[in-house]
Amino acid sequence: MNDSPGWASPGSAPSDGQEPEASSPAEPVKPAEPTEPSGRRGGTQSADEPGASAQGPGAKWSKEQPPPAQWSAPAGPQSPTQNPAHQPPPPPPPGPGWHGGPPGGHPGAPAGWGAGPGQGAPGPGGPGYAGYGYAHQGPGVGWGTGWGGPPPAAKPGVIPLRPLGVGEILDGAVTTMRTYWRTVLGISLTVAVVVEVALVLLQRLVLNDTTNSTALLSDPSATVDEKTGAMSDVMVNSGVMTLVSLIGTITATALLTAVTSRAVLGKPVTTGEAWREARPQLPKLFGLIFLLLLMVAVIGTVGVLPGALLGGPGGAALAALGLLASLPVTMWLWFRFSLASPALMLEKQSVAKALSRSAKLVRGSWWRVFGIQLLSMLIAAIVAMIVAVPFALAGSILSDGGLEGFTQGGSSLSWTYLIVAGIGSVIGSLVTFPLTAGVVVLLYIDQRIRREALDLDLARAAAAPGHTGPATSTTPGS
Repeated sequence: MNDSPGWASPGSAPSDGQEPEASSPAEPVKPAEPTEPSGRRGGTQSADEPGASAQGPGAKWSKEQPPPAQWSAPAGPQSPTQNPAHQPPPPPPPGPGWHGGPPGGHPGAPAGWGAGPGQGAPGPGGPGYAGYGYAHQGPGVGWGTGWGGPPPAAKPGVIPLRPLGVGEILDGAVTTMRTYWRTVLGISLTVAVVVEVALVLLQRLVLNDTTNSTALLSDPSATVDEKTGAMSDVMVNSGVMTLVSLIGTITATALLTAVTSRAVLGKPVTTGEAWREARPQLPKLFGLIFLLLLMVAVIGTVGVLPGALLGGPGGAALAALGLLASLPVTMWLWFRFSLASPALMLEKQSVAKALSRSAKLVRGSWWRVFGIQLLSMLIAAIVAMIVAVPFALAGSILSDGGLEGFTQGGSSLSWTYLIVAGIGSVIGSLVTFPLTAGVVVLLYIDQRIRREALDLDLARAAAAPGHTGPATSTTPGS
C-alpha cells in the first residue's frame, strides 16, 4: 500500500520499497524464561523482571503469531516502563480538506481523501466521504458539482449552433418549412406555378410530337434513320423542358437560401426581402449552374468521343465503356462544387471564388456531403412521385382516349392530362424545393462551423445569451 497521509490501517502490508524490518514500529519482545513450570496456570512475571513484555503475559498469547514484519502493537495504554525508543511515532496531523470517513470507505482510497469543504453528502465510502468535491448523485455522475459535459449550444433559430448530424440537418430544413411556411410556400408556389405553366404550353403547342417520337422508338418496324430522328427529337424536347425546370429550380434555390440563412438566426424574412437580397446574385448563380452543366457535358463527350470516332459495334461498346467511366468523375466534381451555390449567394462571391470555396469546404468530407445530399434527393424524389403519380393517372383517365389510349401512345397529350398532371407537379414542388435548398444551405453552414468556427459569429449576430461583442455578419457568410 502506498504511503499516503493519514493512512495507517491495522495489519497493513509494508509500504512500497520499504524493508520488512523497518516497517513495524517495534519488534515483539521475546518473553523471558519462566521461573515456574510452563504448565502452571496464572504464572506471571513482574514488570521489573528482565524480558517483561508490555503487552501482557505471554501465556495469554496465541502460539501462532503474525510474521515480525507484519505485526504492529495493538493500541492501548502503554506501560510506564516501556522503552521510549519502541514508542510508535504519533500520526501526522490531518491536512486541509481531511474528512476521513470511518473504516470501510471507498476501496483503495486513503482515509485522508475525504470530502472537500462544504461537501457533506454521503459518498460510496460512508458519511463524509465524497472525494475532493465528489458528490454521490447516482451512477454516471462525475466529479465536482455534477459535471455533465459542455453547456448546450445556443439555438436562436432552426438549428443549434454547433456541428450538426444528418438528422439535425434534415430536421432543420423541415423546421424552416414549418416555421416560415408563409414565405416558403409563397416562393415555392409562385416558382412552381410559373414553371409548370411554361411546361404545359411548351408540351401542348411546341413539343406536341414527343409521344409520337417515343412510340416510334419502340416500333420494331421503324428504320434506323427514323429511330435516329425520333431519338434526336426526344433529346431536344427533353433538353428544353429540363432547361425550363432548371431555371425555376435555380430561382427557388436562390430565394430559399436567403430564407434559410435568416431562419438559422431566428429572424423572419418576407418574400420581398428574400427577392431583394437574392436578385443581385441571380446572374452569377445562372452562370455558375451553366458552368457546372458545361463541365458535365465536356466530361461525357470526352468519354464517348473515342468510341464514336471508331464506329461499328466495337466503337459502340467503347463509347458505352467511356460513358460509364466518366460517371464517377462527373459525380466527384459535381458534389465537390455542390456548396458553391450557397457560398455565392451568402458570401457575395464571384463564380470562380464560389467554386474554390466549395472545394475547400468539401475537402476531406466528400463522402459525408455526397451521402447527405443523396439522401435528401431520394426523399424529395419519393415525395414528388407519391404526389405526382396519382394526378398523372387521374389526368390520363380523364383524357379523351382514357388510360388505355394513353398507355398505347401515338396520340397527342390532351389539355386535361397536362393540367391535371401539372397540378400534381406543383404540389410536389412545394415540398421538394424547400427541402433540397434547405439541406444544401444547412450543409454549407455546418461545414463552415466545423472548419471556420462560424457558430461564434452566428451566435453574436443572433445576440444569443453569453455571446457579446460586435457580430462580423448578420447572415452566414455575408
